[in-house]
Amino acid sequence: MSKILIRGARILGGEPGDVLIDGETVTEVGTGLDAAGATVIEAEGQILLPGLVDLHTHLREPGREDSETVLTGTRAAAVGGFTAVHAMANTFPVADTAGVVEQVWRLGKESGYCDVQPVGAVTVGLEGKQLAELGAMHDSAAGVKVFSDDGKCVDDAVIMRRALEYVKAFDGVVAQHAQEPRLTEGAQMNEGIVSAELGLGGWPAVAEESIIARDVLLAAHVGSRVHICHLSTAGSVEIVRWAKSKGWNVTAEVTPHHLLLTDELVRTYNPVYKVNPPLRTEADVLALREALADGTIDCVATDHAPHPHEDKDCEWAAAAMGMVGLETALSVVQQTMVDPGLIDWAGVADRMSFRPAAIGRLEGHGRPVSAGEPANLTLVDPAYRGAVDPAGFASRSRNTPYQGRELPGRVTHTFLRGRATVVDGKLA
Repeated sequence: MSKILIRGARILGGEPGDVLIDGETVTEVGTGLDAAGATVIEAEGQILLPGLVDLHTHLREPGREDSETVLTGTRAAAVGGFTAVHAMANTFPVADTAGVVEQVWRLGKESGYCDVQPVGAVTVGLEGKQLAELGAMHDSAAGVKVFSDDGKCVDDAVIMRRALEYVKAFDGVVAQHAQEPRLTEGAQMNEGIVSAELGLGGWPAVAEESIIARDVLLAAHVGSRVHICHLSTAGSVEIVRWAKSKGWNVTAEVTPHHLLLTDELVRTYNPVYKVNPPLRTEADVLALREALADGTIDCVATDHAPHPHEDKDCEWAAAAMGMVGLETALSVVQQTMVDPGLIDWAGVADRMSFRPAAIGRLEGHGRPVSAGEPANLTLVDPAYRGAVDPAGFASRSRNTPYQGRELPGRVTHTFLRGRATVVDGKLA
């Protein structure tokens, strides 16, 4: 690999500085740096961040390659500034054995656009009845540390307790999709004024909050780690805030779409806004932003959920739930959190790199931009403004809720261990 000199970037949003990359490593950080033979990137006005880490990505392979593959998903991740993603287990077959998680891990290695850390299923087949091979998945080449039945809730309290006890042995974490199934039967959107007016089945906030309350208590009882996926209500925020005040080992994530969009959009009946958990109220959105700013919510996770055209271009009730999010996540965070002054760019590095890497125990990512560290880096132009055009996405799917919406910021360069995966906003 050749040397790369990034010149004049604002490191974590601070004062302008230079960063020298030699091979896979950052070798020098300072001002007025020079390196003979280095490729120079003039980055004045741009923000240099550690490579982003996503705790919650659906890559769909194996089994739903019509939606996404590890290759197309990691290309989308690179375009979005990510150098590592955690691939969820709801594939076909389910990633509930060492063999399947190793397959996904090796596909990630072959893609070369970002690191792929498989998430193992908590239960066999995501059926919630029998623990999956947690130890075998951890001991595999994939080294699984995060386990989730995401897409389904581990609603059996005994199974959830046993999973928390099991992963404690190797410092793993159970990432819970908090959805009480009996309270959400036939649910189509957030339960509230809009659902009542539209006559759509309501998805009550308490269906999420009751599971979170139970699981933080279980985690405290066992002395294990629980992570709350895609937290979406003001009540959920209060429960997590309370659990953290007790010193319990509880972490939580929020998606970009829950930071920006509300259930008012469902009035359009456009299935692009159908997602699990559903879009909530403006009050919930404001509570989520505040909680992300004060650290109650630890990180932003995309819940990138690609679907083929035919699964979304249909009537609301029949449409699949989910949105793509890797390529727009940073822009949404800039619009909702940075531009209003709720967090600064160092806060973005914390919520989208440092903390998710720490929760996932992911080595080599979420590291400071300093000499001796792996050169996993992202350059962002915060002054850019442009309308979202899914036709240009690297993802195989186009189900974005932001089509035509103007969003700020653009990733200009992404580096994975010193190798450029994105240059001038395009895949290298």
